[in-house]
Amino acid sequence: MSGLRKAKKYDWKDSNLAMFGSDTEKQVKKESAESEPAWKGSGKEVGLQIWRIEKFKVVHLPKEDYGNFYSGDSYIILNTYKEPDSKELKYDVHFWIGKESTQDEYGTAAYKTVELDTYLNDAPVQHREVERHESAMFKSYFERITYLKGGIASGFRHVKPEEYKTRLLQFKGNKKKVEVTEMSAVASKLNPKDVFILDTGKMVFQWNGKECNKDEKLKAVQYIQYLKSERHGKATSESVEQGDEDEDFWKHFTDDDDDDADDDDVAEDGVKKLYRVTDEGGSMKTILEKEGQIFNKGMLDVKDVFILDTVKEVFLWVGRRASNNEKKNGLGYAHKYLQTTSHPLVPITVIKEGQASQGSFNSHFSAAA
Repeated sequence: MSGLRKAKKYDWKDSNLAMFGSDTEKQVKKESAESEPAWKGSGKEVGLQIWRIEKFKVVHLPKEDYGNFYSGDSYIILNTYKEPDSKELKYDVHFWIGKESTQDEYGTAAYKTVELDTYLNDAPVQHREVERHESAMFKSYFERITYLKGGIASGFRHVKPEEYKTRLLQFKGNKKKVEVTEMSAVASKLNPKDVFILDTGKMVFQWNGKECNKDEKLKAVQYIQYLKSERHGKATSESVEQGDEDEDFWKHFTDDDDDDADDDDVAEDGVKKLYRVTDEGGSMKTILEKEGQIFNKGMLDVKDVFILDTVKEVFLWVGRRASNNEKKNGLGYAHKYLQTTSHPLVPITVIKEGQASQGSFNSHFSAAA
């Protein structure tokens, strides 16, 4: 008998993300009322709304948790905005997949994202986001993004400081964005380029690496203030510099490292590709139209769906006369296509012909028709 192996990271990338017609979709329909209560009032005002998937249900996330993402969960994020000098509301709807999210959770998130799009009269631009591979647009919504272990199924909610399990948080970035990532409380995780918070519940240490920057330090200080407020003054803090740590700091570390190796796929530079997705003839086919750096907009046929792979992100363009099957399964097509590439985790954006929010997509095409 062979030895036990850790589950493969991002196993979900090998499955049919949309899962339309599957048992998951049937379960979602069964659990969901004829009118999804979570969508009531959504998209009425400018701003951000976030929901988490909890046992097939869409549940509003408290505002104070915006920017905190648990690896074991999947989320739906709706950004409602207006263009300058316009009264019309516009939308971007994202679903976010945690690296430890279950098939039920991310499948429900994908399905419900399409449902929210329908609820808002097909006005939103749809996006798929993967933990630590998010688009620049997604990151721009948050002053700070914090990646945390666990999820709704593991009962991560608030605990008393005396019951708190020690955790290590890494602060890495610059003045544009500092990301916060939870990792195992193992001393080898500390490095001189970043700032770390060792959170023991009652005592919170801020460890400053010798080469860290002021933006990382500032975000760590702000995060400690947030923790103290959350624990109603029952936590104290101490700042330590690399090399000046005392025994009280080191005693909280363990020797066990249960973090997965950093084996995330990294998008490499490469040639852009344009594919046509069509069900003409009765079966779904994906046909390579052209490779290059700039494409002709006249290549886009209103009767079909097109995949533009820039290597760093993927766009799925839906023609206004595409079949209902093609329109319904756009996210699934793009996800399935990415399974065949060396960059399956990059962001996906689904754009319907005529939608105004096509700037980034249009930049890959020449002005000529």
